[in-house]
Amino acid sequence: MIEFKEVSKTFKLGPREVHAVKDVTLTVEQGDIFGIIGFSGAGKSTLLRLVNLLERPTSGRIEIGGVDVTSLKPKELRKQRQNIGMIFQNFNLFNSRTVAGNVAYPLKLAGTPKSEISRRVTELLQFVGLADKAANYPDQLSGGQKQRVGIARALASNPDILICDEATSALDPDTTADILRLLKKVNREFGITILLITHEMEVIQSICSKVAVMEDGEVIESGGVFDVFTDPQHGTTERFIRSVQQDLPSPGILKEWRDAGGGKLYRLLFKGAIANEPVLSRVTASHGVTFNIVYGSVRELQERLFGNLIVSFSGDPDAVSRAISEIATLTDIEEVIEIER
Repeated sequence: MIEFKEVSKTFKLGPREVHAVKDVTLTVEQGDIFGIIGFSGAGKSTLLRLVNLLERPTSGRIEIGGVDVTSLKPKELRKQRQNIGMIFQNFNLFNSRTVAGNVAYPLKLAGTPKSEISRRVTELLQFVGLADKAANYPDQLSGGQKQRVGIARALASNPDILICDEATSALDPDTTADILRLLKKVNREFGITILLITHEMEVIQSICSKVAVMEDGEVIESGGVFDVFTDPQHGTTERFIRSVQQDLPSPGILKEWRDAGGGKLYRLLFKGAIANEPVLSRVTASHGVTFNIVYGSVRELQERLFGNLIVSFSGDPDAVSRAISEIATLTDIEEVIEIER
């Protein structure tokens, strides 16, 4: 478990102070894949560097497994850092070393016997699917292969925690998907806690169980990915979600609908099991009302169904009103007034 307790980090730039992290309290449970997302300058990279004290907090405590790492002596901190693997955006491989040499490097630093290094390197390269690239050099590899080497190197010391700093932002979409599948495999097979930062909501959606959203050094929203995606509480979170989830029609489509004489539009959200139920059909039929699905979809998110539909209703106004009132007792419904992009 990683716990941030009222953690702040301030940098002094001449006479000016920059508050990179402000009073963050956050818990990452053991075995989680926990994502931290934010726009550039939000403070997420600084927060990540505080975990292994590459940066020291100005105030607050950081506990890992119940141990306050900010109080560790240098020798104890070096040992603690061996328990934390890191994966970087730009791979950070040694171009003068082979793939096997890169993976072996942290083991050599730790004084691991040569026979054990050889066994461990072979094992890890097989795990990441690069057993045939052991003698190659980094400049002979693709971006995805380089990141696989980075993952193997990060796993070399059998860490309990894996920190990923924008690990997929330099990769194309297909390669990103491959790397995310590999990280899921790492989490599933080794039980390693993964803490990652990204500015890509697709990454959070694909791999994380929990997420924290940062802005101006603060955590403005956090929780389970399904809950945050389906019920965002902050405007910044909504903007991130809409980058991967076209949940409303564009203003142009909405104007076209209204110019053609279209009536009121309503947005309905179906979460979990209710997405399998014919709520619209059942309720509207009981009130003698018809409906038209103008926009939307039902999809899977974190192994749960999530439906987002934009609909219009036709019929006697009082009957329509009663139907909408009944639907509101079963799921979320709101009128679509304006759409901002």
